[in-house]
Amino acid sequence: MTIADTLARVSATGPYFAVSCGPRADPGDFRPLTDLYTDRETLSAQVADLVRRIGTDRRVAASTLHLGTAARLWSIALATAALAGRVPDLTPDRLHWRATGSGTVELWLPEPAAMPGRDLPAALYETVAVRNLAPLGEALGGPFGLSPKLLRGNVASALAGAVRILRTHGPDTPHPPLPIAAALLERGPLADAGTLTLAPPAYRRRSCCLFYRVPGADYCGDCVLNRGEAAPL
Repeated sequence: MTIADTLARVSATGPYFAVSCGPRADPGDFRPLTDLYTDRETLSAQVADLVRRIGTDRRVAASTLHLGTAARLWSIALATAALAGRVPDLTPDRLHWRATGSGTVELWLPEPAAMPGRDLPAALYETVAVRNLAPLGEALGGPFGLSPKLLRGNVASALAGAVRILRTHGPDTPHPPLPIAAALLERGPLADAGTLTLAPPAYRRRSCCLFYRVPGADYCGDCVLNRGEAAPL
C-alpha cells in the first residue's frame, strides 16, 4: 500500500484525519502551511476569524488555533504510522491548506511521501512537533501571550486526543497507537507537559488550553483545572 493509499484510508476515520493527496482540479486557494507560520497577516487573520466565530478574545483564539492545528497533524501522522508502520512527510512547504467558510481547514499533500527511517516516534516527532508545531508555537507565543508551558500542553493534549479517537473509533492497526504515543509523551519537552498512565490508559496535562473561557464551554477532560479523573485514552 502506497503512502497515498494509506492516507486515503486514514482520511475516512473522521474530519481531524482528513487530507487529500495528489493532483486537484481546484488548487488555486491552497497555500503552503509555511505561510501560516511565517506570514503575520495570514496568521492574524486566522486568529481574528476564530475570535468572531467562537466569541472570545485573541489569546484564547490563538491557543484554540494552535491546539486545533496540532490535533489535525498528530491525527494524520499517528494514524498513518499505526496503519502502515510509516510516517507521512508533513513538512510545511509540502503540506498545503485553505480555510473554508465553516471555519474548518482543508489539508492537501500534492506529492505525498514518507519520512525516512523506521523509528516511528522519532519520525513523528520530527515531522509534527519540530517542523510544524515549533514554528507555529513561536509565531503565536509572544504576539498572542501564549506561554511555552501552555503550548507544550497543547501539543501533548492533541497527541493524546488522537490516540483516544484511534483507540475508540479507528480501524484495527498492526502498530497500536498507544505505545507509539507513549514513547512520544515520555520524551523531550512533552514529558513535562502532563502525566500519562497506562493501567488504565489516561492522560492529564499540567496546563490549560483556555478554551473554558469560550461562552458555553467547560474544562477539557485532561485539563489541569479539571478536578475529576484524568481523561481516559
